[in-house]
Amino acid sequence: MFELKNERDKMYNGCCVKRIFFVFLQLNKKCKKTFRTTIIMHGKIIVRVFIFAAVMLLNGAYANIEANEVWLHEIGVSPHYLQDWGSPQINQTVVGTPFSIAGTHYETGVGTHAISRFFFKLNKKAHRVQGIVGADDKNDFHTKLQFKIIGDRKELWRSGVMTKGDMAKPFDVNLSGVDKVLLLVEECGDGIMYDHADWINVKFITDGEVEPIPVWAKPIPKQPYILTPAEPKNPRINNPGVYGATPGADFLWYVMASGEKPMNYEIKGLPKGLQYDKTTGIITGRVREKGDYTVTFIAKNKYGEDKKNVVIKIGDRIALTPPMGWNSWNCWRFSCDDEKVRQAADIMHEKLQAYGWNFVNIDDGWEAETRTKEGVLLGNEQFPDFKKMIDYVHSKGLKFGLYSSPGNHTCGNRLGTYGYVETDAKTWAEWGVDYLKYDYCGYMDIQKDAEEKTIQEPYVWMREAMDKAGRDVVYCVGYGAPNVWRWGAEAGGNQWRTTRDITDEWNVVLAIGTFQDVCAYATEPGRYNDPDMMVLGYVGGGWNTPKHKTLLTPDEQYSHVSLWMLLSAPMLLGCDMALIDDFTLSLITNPEVIAVNQDILCAPAVKKIVENGQIWYKPLSDGSIALGCFNVDPYYVMWDETEAETMQQREYEFTVDLNALGFNTPVTVRDIWKNKDEMTGVNGKFTVKVPYHGVKFVKLTKE
Repeated sequence: MFELKNERDKMYNGCCVKRIFFVFLQLNKKCKKTFRTTIIMHGKIIVRVFIFAAVMLLNGAYANIEANEVWLHEIGVSPHYLQDWGSPQINQTVVGTPFSIAGTHYETGVGTHAISRFFFKLNKKAHRVQGIVGADDKNDFHTKLQFKIIGDRKELWRSGVMTKGDMAKPFDVNLSGVDKVLLLVEECGDGIMYDHADWINVKFITDGEVEPIPVWAKPIPKQPYILTPAEPKNPRINNPGVYGATPGADFLWYVMASGEKPMNYEIKGLPKGLQYDKTTGIITGRVREKGDYTVTFIAKNKYGEDKKNVVIKIGDRIALTPPMGWNSWNCWRFSCDDEKVRQAADIMHEKLQAYGWNFVNIDDGWEAETRTKEGVLLGNEQFPDFKKMIDYVHSKGLKFGLYSSPGNHTCGNRLGTYGYVETDAKTWAEWGVDYLKYDYCGYMDIQKDAEEKTIQEPYVWMREAMDKAGRDVVYCVGYGAPNVWRWGAEAGGNQWRTTRDITDEWNVVLAIGTFQDVCAYATEPGRYNDPDMMVLGYVGGGWNTPKHKTLLTPDEQYSHVSLWMLLSAPMLLGCDMALIDDFTLSLITNPEVIAVNQDILCAPAVKKIVENGQIWYKPLSDGSIALGCFNVDPYYVMWDETEAETMQQREYEFTVDLNALGFNTPVTVRDIWKNKDEMTGVNGKFTVKVPYHGVKFVKLTKE
């Protein structure tokens, strides 16, 4: 019934029984009794000894007495551990607090966060791994997570879905014959990335070493390749089909026309109160009357002209397509200043504005150390005159964004708005601020509880204060508020951060991007899920890393941009604008790619899990469908180095079922990146090939 797997197992079992007899005989000598007398007087003890030995034999718990105990917390935090936010912590939670699971406190272990992967080489010398797991109590939110132990591709144990308050779960897993083992914590589909997962008192029982090894293969270098066609010299108008403003608010928009400059502009049908500059195409003024106004844009240069009809909606909604722009944090952190803002505006005006990029936003670190006696919060020495700086940005037809928090302090421990909400909203309106990123961080010290209504309140107060100040401000309900997509619009948000901060690591981009289906339903014009900034070009400096070219491969960058476009996500760059190269420019100036993001329908994207990754798609306002085939695997582990290298060099097939998408007549399949029709008259199904971690981004149109 019970079979020993190999000679090694038999050897350990024999050794175990011999040692039990040895211990028994030593006790016998100590008692100065004969073996026969001992049997008579201590028969029950002998029976129990043999039963214990049998249990050890049958259950495989026959470890050599000389086997090592290797504790997870003593191995340390290896650079090979892969965690999708923050870093694992030794003998404390991922946020640096003592371990506590369902009210029970523990001293030793490793604190982590889903998704995390701890990968070890055992060389088939380990016997068991034992310990306890649980969701830590130090968390304002009930998040869902699951622990797994996987050996040589086979699942050996799982905790089941756990959340804060659940009792800790012990495990004792047989590792006999296992070469590599993965300790995995996974997010369980609720879209909340604020979990705190604890591996408590984890030890390996082994005859050898427990060696941390890389989870993923180091990417094989690949040269950037440009799919975006060269920009034609003749004009092309790239405005989205709609723009929203409220009655009486300052209006600022422009004709987004690519092509060789100089260019002249003409606009027909502007509503009363608006005027435009014929040499810049910038539209300013105020419209008092509500209504939908169809306007014709015309752009001309020596190579020709282009026309496009758009609708200006004067009503109760703004940001009718996702905002596009730049944020200072990922590149400059607290070193951003007036000069860098003006430089970013100049570069955006020169290289990106014609394609719709028009927000120049600064993040935390602009605030003075104290308020004036009137309670006004001015800029610090890096920003001596906000009004002049913002006027400069506006002069180019661009908009300006600012950062703050509803608490006493911001995420960067600068002054927040608590107690001065109306004062700050009025100040920002006077300066001309067009966008506010409002992070929750500092309010956690003030809130009475972590209920959604409590979290929502300070956001409502700021929205009301900004509306009272009379300026159209795109409002980002910022970082730190779980499940924000359920109430962000009710709080007056135009967009809301659905995740923790992004970094330029493929696993982080994956973890953030591929769970957005949880909240996709909340997407509509003027209401957007924000999966954080783009990690393209030269980033770092704002994180605790030196400035560097993004770690994403060229294929991963195409996937990153394509997915954010399909998600109708706000498109905010986080790079050093002065270092944008031709490849990065090609990623962010492709008119057909941008048109998917700026489509006026703003339909929620749909995710489908398929054999080689995921397919995401969304309907567009012209009746077509934009669809991306993504080669992604969030849990891929490098079980075999040779296999990993092979995987990076191959292409993966994706088959798209047109009938499942509602197409019952022939369609044209257009490659969006190449701006080129690839297949016509397609019925039923079609197949495409996708590079490792890459994408095939297409538009499907009925013929």
